[in-house]
Amino acid sequence: MLENRDYMREQPKRIAWSMTTALTVVLVVVFAAQCINDVYLGTPAEYWLALTPMCFGHGWLWQLITFQFLHASLLHLAGNLIVFWWVGHFVENVFGKKRFLIALFGCGAMGGILQGILMILFPIHFGFPAVGASAGVGGLFAIFALLERDSEVRLYFVLPVRTMTLLWVVGGISLFFTLVPTPREMGMAHAAHLGGILTGVAWIKLGWHLDYVRLPWEAMFDRWRQRGPLKSQQRKRELVKTASFRMPRYPGSNSEDPADLPSEEFISREVDPILDKISAHGIQSLTERERNTLEAARHRMAKR
Repeated sequence: MLENRDYMREQPKRIAWSMTTALTVVLVVVFAAQCINDVYLGTPAEYWLALTPMCFGHGWLWQLITFQFLHASLLHLAGNLIVFWWVGHFVENVFGKKRFLIALFGCGAMGGILQGILMILFPIHFGFPAVGASAGVGGLFAIFALLERDSEVRLYFVLPVRTMTLLWVVGGISLFFTLVPTPREMGMAHAAHLGGILTGVAWIKLGWHLDYVRLPWEAMFDRWRQRGPLKSQQRKRELVKTASFRMPRYPGSNSEDPADLPSEEFISREVDPILDKISAHGIQSLTERERNTLEAARHRMAKR
């Protein structure tokens, strides 16, 4: 029976951390390690991991990622974690874990690039090391605000504010202090915040929050895979698959049309492999034939 299939059975309950929860724990642990290093170890780890002009001057590009794990104080960490916990779960549920991580660290890295460029061009105003997850978190907040425009949040847990209004305020503050790098704000990487927010806005405007819209590098990889030795190997696999589909499914049977199969056999032979493919590679990987097969299965189930 259909309900006895693995994907229809109720799975046993188990505790599984979301990526938001896991990253929250990681950020807390890293900050604890920073404090221990300050008092007992005294290693120059933060000089290597924080965002500095060396990121571009010496090619230390890993700093575009590692600076997002470091924080300057407990208050700095707490502020970022509150917003991250609030918007992170929402964005992760919409994007899935893979795109969530790409969006988070991608926004943070783009914010780091803007901050790093200003470090080189205006070292007097932007030459201090930058740390914190706020660039990536700002990008996630921009994504959340654009997807939930009419939602209302409680600023400082008291003042009700629409998310889009808050986005404009935060973006405006970041832009102002990027253009006016007053010493009063020394230590605050406003340019990184601005870069992260703008990247989050671009993510939505480009439609990358939709699972059927492929990310640019995914299409580039597919084009590269179609060239050279990989192309011939892929072609061989396609020929083998085509040949297997054209072989009679039952000895002594002249019918090759899956529509003639009984419902249970149709689901077992035609639908199950497609569901496995969706689970492994996403719905965007389906061919036109596979989409038509799912539609046919839906019509069959509706008639039962």
